[in-house]
Formats: sequence, structure tokens, C-alpha cells
Amino acid sequence: MTHFRISEAAELVGVSDDTVRRWVHSGILSVSHDAAGVQVVDGAELAEHTKTMALDAADVGQVRSSARNRFVGLVTKVAVDGLMAQVELQSGPHRVVSLMSAEAARDLRLEVGSKSVAVVKATMVILETDKEPNA
Repeated sequence: MTHFRISEAAELVGVSDDTVRRWVHSGILSVSHDAAGVQVVDGAELAEHTKTMALDAADVGQVRSSARNRFVGLVTKVAVDGLMAQVELQSGPHRVVSLMSAEAARDLRLEVGSKSVAVVKATMVILETDKEPNA
């Protein structure tokens, strides 16, 4: 069973340590202690909570989509060069970059500080893990 220290859990989810502690205090997550006596949260429980958070964030109202990989965030950069635009979105700890036509960026009224949803539909996703699994 995988466990994460509170600071590790916070980093994985993209929130502060205090937020994870509030989740523990309010009963959203349970806590146990590792061999060193440090508080840890269960990885599977953390994963379930992050799925709930993602569903809440992805509830954007009037849109239906077959894509399940939706990143709600803030636009941090819009660079228009001729016919193309590069738009950067910060979604929690994730930076998503999209290349689109300049016309599409204008039509979507994308500007720094605006809310947007990056929808990713890919045929291949590569996952990586640490060389030494977390105990």
C-alpha cells in the first residue's frame, strides 16, 4: 500500500500542506503514521479525492464531451505571431500549452487571466514512476 507524507500529497495534488491538513481534520482524508512516526495519507484514498476534485473542476456547465482529460485553469500567456497563436494555461501544478490559429484565439477571447479548459484527447499517454517505489 502506497502512503505519502502530507507535504508529498500536497505537491502531488497541487495544493498547500495546510490544505491537506484541513482535509484530514475534516475527515476527507484519513491519516496514519509511518515507521518513523510521521503522518502519512493513503495513496489510494488521495487518488479518490483528486478524482472528485477533478469532476468538480471539470463541471463547466453547458458543454458535453467524450474527452475525459480536462484541465481547468487560468491563461498565463497568449503569443500571437501571424496566423498562429501559442496559449499557455496553468491548471494547478500543470502547465498546458496549446497551438492554434490566431483567429481561434481571438474568437475564444483568450487573454492572460481568463479562465479556460484544456481538453486533451490523445491516442498515447506515457507514464513514469520513480526508480525506487514509495514504501
